[in-house]
Amino acid sequence: MDRIEVAGRVFDVRRAVVDDVPGLAALLADDVLGATRESGDLVAYERAFAAIDADPAHLLLAVRDDTGALVATMQLTLLPGLARGGATRLQVEAVRLAARARGGGLGSALFAWAHAWGAERGAVLSQLTTDRSRVDAHRFYERLGYAPSHTGFKRPL
Repeated sequence: MDRIEVAGRVFDVRRAVVDDVPGLAALLADDVLGATRESGDLVAYERAFAAIDADPAHLLLAVRDDTGALVATMQLTLLPGLARGGATRLQVEAVRLAARARGGGLGSALFAWAHAWGAERGAVLSQLTTDRSRVDAHRFYERLGYAPSHTGFKRPL
């Protein structure tokens, strides 16, 4: 799909394919919160992938480094709405970078890519949610210009 260069390294940014699902699930599980809420049942991830991939309002990214290793993912969703004068929002979710890929600028470059992708498709605002316990992530998002402007609520169904 696209390439981004960070500190002399090239990363391929593309739409995920079903063969990426095991690696994407592993990225999601490879952190403190993911270790407790992700599962080893790839069937559920494959089912979710099929629904995401079938909907043109969603883009699930698989980012590979110059060795071909899967090093990052994020899910982008375009949300049309009536609020803010009929604005379309870019929702950013499931952001994960492999531990070895953090701290080198890939996250910032990936968000710049995502913001441009959303703007090209009419989004005027980017929004995301993050767990309260992810203090380092909060600092990162604030450096990117995100403001903690709302309080989110979740309820199991």
